[in-house]
Amino acid sequence: MYKVVDDINQPLLQAGVSVGAKRFKKAVDRIRIKRLLRESYRLQKYQLQDQLYKRNIRVVLFLIYIGPEMPEYDLVYAKTGLLIARLTEHFTPKTPLREKH
Repeated sequence: MYKVVDDINQPLLQAGVSVGAKRFKKAVDRIRIKRLLRESYRLQKYQLQDQLYKRNIRVVLFLIYIGPEMPEYDLVYAKTGLLIARLTEHFTPKTPLREKH
């Protein structure tokens, strides 16, 4: 889930992660999944940040893991990349931006 923010004092992109305690009773499991989400996001966020910078848009992003079992890193990385690609496409203008001279 994401929200576009109008406050110019906010950074271009902020992110948070969450894992439900209902599905994962042990804190170590929740912490591991959060760590996987944060790391895969950290490695792939630059594509989205570049697009937000070009458009001067500020976004708050929140990743929620709702899967029933402990994920492998490769799956988390792939799904995070897909999410970031979709958001980047969403914030990409249909017509090219004109460069200021």
